[in-house]
Amino acid sequence: MKSDSENPQAEMTFLGHLEELRWHLVRSVSVLMVFAIALFAFKEFVFDEVLLAPKNPDFFTYRQLCKIALWMNLGEDFCIREIPFVLISTDLSAQFTTHMWVAFIGGFVCAFPYIIWELWRFIKPALHKQERRYARGIVFYTSFLFLCGVLFGYYVISPMTINFLGSYQVSESVKNTITLSSFISTITTMTIISGIIFELPIIVYFLSKIGILNPTFMRTYRRHAVVIILILAAVITPTSDATTLMLVAIPLYVLYELSIFVSAYVVKKQQV
Repeated sequence: MKSDSENPQAEMTFLGHLEELRWHLVRSVSVLMVFAIALFAFKEFVFDEVLLAPKNPDFFTYRQLCKIALWMNLGEDFCIREIPFVLISTDLSAQFTTHMWVAFIGGFVCAFPYIIWELWRFIKPALHKQERRYARGIVFYTSFLFLCGVLFGYYVISPMTINFLGSYQVSESVKNTITLSSFISTITTMTIISGIIFELPIIVYFLSKIGILNPTFMRTYRRHAVVIILILAAVITPTSDATTLMLVAIPLYVLYELSIFVSAYVVKKQQV
């Protein structure tokens, strides 16, 4: 068996850990900047084909929602024909600063798996062998859930929100003229928040590891969780129809059930 003196991590000083952390951060930021620069260069694709796409009635989500509504004989009320608002830029530097912000956020999303991997490389030496075995695949699952959440936010939450708020009028005499920064902020906020929410099973995993959560508690308060999920779904999607509400609530509930399974797995492993 190796002694602590044979493990360079065991003798590393506080300043040594800071230096190690600094290089992990430098590499993470470098990868983020590479993606950000690439996204900044492909301006037309990023804005016209991705960010501004939910403004188009022919967007993928709207077409699929229309097909589902027709298949369920719900009529054409769910078929989006027009999203009646105009995008404008009111500040001299608004388009440039928005472009920079989008490049940074996009770079973060693209670099997220690598950032998590660097974080794992920093934490891993401090873990025991058994803890490393339990945490195997944490980089993959964390990245996978985050990217699934981002896609869910982009393809489900964002278009529903944009269609509802962009079409909502208190009076026919008031026209919707939306600033570019407001539109982009809505999409980026929805997608990033959705990505974070999808990390629930990972959060539950660690909370179960330290004994704060357990599957019994989560099953006992399942009904309360359902109410919270419905409230959260109603806040995320400010539409008035139940179909859209369920499109958001059901995946969130599945995440909760998955979290119960994860918690049960952790507790079972600890009892072995």
